[in-house]
Amino acid sequence: MTVFGVLGFSAPWLLVGLIALPVLWFLLRAVPPAPIRRKFPAVSLLLGLQDDEHQSDKTPWWLLLLRMLAVAAVIIGLAGPVLNPDARQSGRGPIMVVLDASWASATDWRARVARLEPMLAEAGRNGRPVAILPLTAPAPVTFADADAVIEGLPGLAPAPWEPRFDVTLPEGDFDTWWLSDGLDHNGREELVAALSERGNLTVFDTATTPTVLMPPVADGAELTLSAMRLTSGPAQEFTISALGPDPSGVERILGTGAITFEAGEAEASTTIELPSEIRARVSRFSLDGVRSAGAVTLTDDRLQRREVALIDGGRDREALDLLSPLHYLRQALEPTADLLDGGLEDILLANPDTIILADVARLAPQEEAELLEWIDRGGQLVRFAGPRLAASDVSRDSEDPLLPVRLRAGGRSVGGAMSWGDPKTLAPFPEDSPFAGLPLPDDVDVTSQVVAQPDPTLTDRVIASLSDGTPLVTRKAHGAGQIVLFHVTANAEWSTLPLSGLFVQMLERLSISSHTSRPEAAQLAGTTWQPMQVLDGFGRLTSGDALPGVAGEDLFDRPLGPDLRPGLYESEDRRLSRNLIEEDSVLTPAVWPASVSVQPLVAPDAQPLGGVFLTLAALLLAADLIASLIVGGRLRGGAIAAIAACSLAFQPDVSRAQEDLPPVAEEEILAAGEVTFANVLTGNQSLDTLSLAAMRGLARTLFERTSVEPSDPRSVDLEEDELSFYPLLYWPITPDQTRPSDAAYARLNEYLRGGGMILFDTRDADTARLGANSPEGAKLRELAAPLDIPPLERIPQDHVLTRAFYLLQDFPGRYNSRDVWVEAAPEDAIQIEGMPFRDLNDGVTPVIVGGNDWASAWAIDDSGYAMRTVGRGYTGERQREMALRFGVNLVMHVLTGNYKSDQVHVPALLDRLGQ
Repeated sequence: MTVFGVLGFSAPWLLVGLIALPVLWFLLRAVPPAPIRRKFPAVSLLLGLQDDEHQSDKTPWWLLLLRMLAVAAVIIGLAGPVLNPDARQSGRGPIMVVLDASWASATDWRARVARLEPMLAEAGRNGRPVAILPLTAPAPVTFADADAVIEGLPGLAPAPWEPRFDVTLPEGDFDTWWLSDGLDHNGREELVAALSERGNLTVFDTATTPTVLMPPVADGAELTLSAMRLTSGPAQEFTISALGPDPSGVERILGTGAITFEAGEAEASTTIELPSEIRARVSRFSLDGVRSAGAVTLTDDRLQRREVALIDGGRDREALDLLSPLHYLRQALEPTADLLDGGLEDILLANPDTIILADVARLAPQEEAELLEWIDRGGQLVRFAGPRLAASDVSRDSEDPLLPVRLRAGGRSVGGAMSWGDPKTLAPFPEDSPFAGLPLPDDVDVTSQVVAQPDPTLTDRVIASLSDGTPLVTRKAHGAGQIVLFHVTANAEWSTLPLSGLFVQMLERLSISSHTSRPEAAQLAGTTWQPMQVLDGFGRLTSGDALPGVAGEDLFDRPLGPDLRPGLYESEDRRLSRNLIEEDSVLTPAVWPASVSVQPLVAPDAQPLGGVFLTLAALLLAADLIASLIVGGRLRGGAIAAIAACSLAFQPDVSRAQEDLPPVAEEEILAAGEVTFANVLTGNQSLDTLSLAAMRGLARTLFERTSVEPSDPRSVDLEEDELSFYPLLYWPITPDQTRPSDAAYARLNEYLRGGGMILFDTRDADTARLGANSPEGAKLRELAAPLDIPPLERIPQDHVLTRAFYLLQDFPGRYNSRDVWVEAAPEDAIQIEGMPFRDLNDGVTPVIVGGNDWASAWAIDDSGYAMRTVGRGYTGERQREMALRFGVNLVMHVLTGNYKSDQVHVPALLDRLGQ
């Protein structure tokens, strides 16, 4: 095929015939020849006479033009014109395919592979060797046969980091195809120039606009989430999901929020308010429907507000705040932690993350036993010394269970029996200390402390000491928890430590308070962070156990790459997340030099135009015939009127047809001819989008697994659209949904009586049993009251839905509640002895009611990927599979009724059931 711009020709050699058109014009104008003029006086006798017939001495120019256009249309039509043809490759020699292959390519990765595969196949047919260079994982390039390269395409995947341009190009000349991710990257210009010198460079740019999610910013109980898209455009709304484990450890959506890009804006933000106990469980936020690592932001200890209980020794100093053992602790912890007050017994029932005892010497035996049990389950006890602890005999002769070390009697202070000459400063923190790397202020000094008794285990338990080696902070493990002792007071009586910023940092390192800002490299120096979970280019979490640890100073300052991936990292008792998109990230569209050919990644569909040109030629020839008869005088006024009348007679009476029949949309015509599912519009844009995607996912599953071949699903407006075209309506319930009009209810009842089915989904896991007490359940009762719905019952074990296609006993969606309601069986339904189910041959339940949120389990995006997470790991995917099987059984029940209740199916079902 020869291509001229957007127009191609399959037989371009026929276009040579267009050259003959000027010659044909000259010949037609020259015949007949012009008459010879002679003077003949007798001609005057003929003046005033009229001939019955006229014949032109030459063809009129406009008639010649009409004939030339007809001939040209025939020639072009036979040449096989195609609009937007697949461009054929030009050039010879090797081809190198450069892939940005970054996270921004993940959204349309399938389209990239689909575009690349036929191009490589054509290169193979032309005998051109091919090599692929992914810039996120550059390696030495070796040209190979195109078929071998095509076989390796499924192994390619986008990476969750930026492409690199420090690559070594092969020797010799070659052409380059560059599949861009649409973003501008530093260092690209040099590689573009180098590739342009080697041969033709063609860039395939995407029309997809990358959209990313920024890390959350905590402001009290509210979380502010911001999103950014590459270019401004029309208004666009996304749903942000907060995901994390529930109390049983299964990952679920813990909260959602809507974020809207206004028209012409490239940035948007929203706030989400979560209770502290839910917020502490959130592991990540994601943009629903955007399959990319940039649309996922991971959370860590900085997001969590820990619960910290404060208990002091009970001295009556409430009026003297600066002398209170808890004053400085409150000042340090209040901005980032939830503080609890009360008696120890009540506090243990609240199960806080940390309990701080400030100058508490002794506890009652019952309190001590309960506190040790709490520590053993993973709690952290932090104790501060003081006069009461120094004066007691606790942990003198033997180590107290609630202290990490034995203590000397009397303590140590300036001017005492074991006095220092001057206040002591802090020694650098050891490398294995949780405080390692923290800078030491010059103004922190210690005047008094309780002193640890020498012990073989003392060295291993010291995590901070004074300049003379005296322990300042000691720690020991106890079960799954730990006990920490500061050998000074929590106020400024014995040291200036509580007055310094170091005090807050030390509490943060012990994970007592939340880390609200990203730590600096100097603060993380000397630590090693092990990846727990890392993101791939599609935004999926995978285990990081097999990856090497990362030095603390590199965790945030080193660019992301194969050795430092976006993910969740852990060190000691602290977790930090390295996200792909940070607060200062900027998206800039790629700009290519004018000398580079840029083509769309997804080419427009080719449209053959041969029939159009041949039809045009036929019309022109028909017009030429009529015009020739008129010019030759063989067609007079009456004949012309007859031809016009015949033409009008063959025209359809469009106006009358429109008067007799109501208008029918093209979508409804298509729906009437195919099996089409629909979702009911609720007014909630994000939910309506999810519901339509769910119908698309269910239709695709049926197409792949059964003989049912549904067409594209639709969203229906109960007030406007005809419902009879759709055998199944999915109706999700929201508390703020408006009630349909009486006319809409009339159509709904007619739809149900005509054999249609409505699947009501309250999406609340049916926590109130048919949702009676939930907002969604109350709304369902309101919406369903005017409908002609028969009595309902929970799906019995012998209902045809349990065996319409798959054998099922549960009907999960995102939730897995067994309570799904259908039309109750007739009272006279009996079960014959030996039969596994009752004889229910007739009828299809008109409604099914549940709360398992089937839309979240069925929904897929345009690329075929699941849009919502269901459960966690293999268990979650198994639950999604069972949800799809329920959808298949549901449609089979709608389309075939209770045919699986026929006795003819009994032997096969008994065999499947193992009976």
